[in-house]
Amino acid sequence: MKILHTADWHVGRTLRGRSRADEHRAVLDEIVAIAREEIVDLAIVAGDLFDVSAPTPESEEIVYRALLALAGTGTDVVVIAGNHDHPRRLAAVRPLLDLTRVRTAATIARPDEGGVVDIRTRSGGKVRVALLPFLSQRGIITADQLMHAEAGENVQRYAERYQRVLDALCGGFDGNCVNIVVAHTTVVGARLGGGERGAHTVDDYHVAATIFPPNAHYVALGHVHRMQQIHGACPIWYSGAPLQLDFGETSYEPAVLLVEAEPDVPAKVDVRPLTSGRRLRTLRGPLDALALRTDEVGDDYLRIILTGSDRSGLADEARALFPNAVDVMILRDEASVAPGTEWTLDHVRRSPAELFDEYLGEKGVRDPDMMRLFADLLERDVAA
Repeated sequence: MKILHTADWHVGRTLRGRSRADEHRAVLDEIVAIAREEIVDLAIVAGDLFDVSAPTPESEEIVYRALLALAGTGTDVVVIAGNHDHPRRLAAVRPLLDLTRVRTAATIARPDEGGVVDIRTRSGGKVRVALLPFLSQRGIITADQLMHAEAGENVQRYAERYQRVLDALCGGFDGNCVNIVVAHTTVVGARLGGGERGAHTVDDYHVAATIFPPNAHYVALGHVHRMQQIHGACPIWYSGAPLQLDFGETSYEPAVLLVEAEPDVPAKVDVRPLTSGRRLRTLRGPLDALALRTDEVGDDYLRIILTGSDRSGLADEARALFPNAVDVMILRDEASVAPGTEWTLDHVRRSPAELFDEYLGEKGVRDPDMMRLFADLLERDVAA
């Protein structure tokens, strides 16, 4: 059978206040077209359909129209919630999606209560899918354990309990069908893409690739925005995000994955690039040198880093030359940078957790409990 794997749509994401709704419509239409051309049996969306837990009506229209369009190609669709998706909102629309070929999992459930779905595809194959929506540390570790147990104990406890959940969901994997795991999590060894929230990618949220069973034909992951394979006892892949979501994600191209799988045969994975979204690019140098490159940028969104001498109105001149510039920063000569200001450029590249950890270090405080509490508070803010 043929499986399409995508994740981390983050519909509703803006870029320095600029809407990307049209880009999301275009790239999701491109994904639907691939599913139709390839006569896909199963389409998997491995979490983070939305960028925020309370999406706008426009974002909901984009996501649900895309899911229905996928189902309209004749493929079965499986969707799980990511850390940016509000589980209750996804659960609320489940009765309507159940009337179509779209199956959803908003929270962890027992195998016989929606945690595992069996699908007979249009090509006649049978697939069993274990569903692991995002499971936060708060979902496993109590507040008391978080604050009073040793950091290593909580890391081990999280991994052990995640393993127990996965084992329960995969216990019924059948050698006569294609067995799939769909999870929204961070696996040890994954290379981050740049747009993931730091609170959900610190060490406490990692699981080892060894937890996935060798009798799984394919593990479809979401949460990390860079498309990549994770080495394990079975094929384990992140599909990555279909758009470059921020300027930390410009070193690779968005894609979806097409997977061919059948019982007793290793899955074959084909990378299908996506071209509908606008690219993000950083230009760096003196303004007079950058002015010679105006014809090469097309409709790319730009981050402009101006070097050399500073003068009044320099940033405005850069914006006039490059209307698609969403960030213009002036990097002064090292000798002219006042103490305490050299962090400005680095700030935009790093997660809140990384910056808070640096702050603690500057204050002479190295407290893992404080870092975990910060991550928990940031997670609560995201889910609010």
